[in-house]
Amino acid sequence: MPAKNSVKQFIENGYYHLYNRGVEKRNIFIDEQDYLVFINYLKKYLDPTLGSDPKSLANEVDLIAFCLMPNHFHLLTKQNTQTGITKLMRAVCTTYVMYFNRKYNRVGTLFQGKYKAAIIMDDIYLLHLSRYIHLNPYYPGSDPKTYNYSSYNYYLGSRNAPWLKSAEILDFFKTAQKTSLKDCLSYQSFVEDYNESPGDILEALTLE
Repeated sequence: MPAKNSVKQFIENGYYHLYNRGVEKRNIFIDEQDYLVFINYLKKYLDPTLGSDPKSLANEVDLIAFCLMPNHFHLLTKQNTQTGITKLMRAVCTTYVMYFNRKYNRVGTLFQGKYKAAIIMDDIYLLHLSRYIHLNPYYPGSDPKTYNYSSYNYYLGSRNAPWLKSAEILDFFKTAQKTSLKDCLSYQSFVEDYNESPGDILEALTLE
């Protein structure tokens, strides 16, 4: 039986949670440079200002949110063409493994098999997943705004990047009175004032 979320049935205009972790749960990011290199690869392939580059995938995949943790990563994406995600993950992961192995004088597999992918069929799942991703580094007493390797600060306006499509989530809060978000004054309050466990709503969308 295939591992959970290992079967890729990608559709155009579908939203997907993509994630993977290090083989044997080892760290895939050792120092700050490693995080920044991975983020730079995302920018390289998704920046619309570099659309003339034949390797650009800016028209094929939208990156909506991300978080890099020491031994795993999360990407929330929208696929605009049927093969966009496959191309993006192959490009980013292959180039990052080459960088990592060269830097640390190692050979072989870095990730625990092929990345996992879960399709998101509902707006509520999409919103909860964005919060889950941005709270991934959080622990009691910490401030998610201080974590430098996620898209959270882009959502709050302290950073800007044309290759990150945060409006896909933030636009929900412009019409909050029409949704179940009517009690949330902002995306920041939606994330930081949430005191309940996501529970079953994310069970099918998160790491095993």
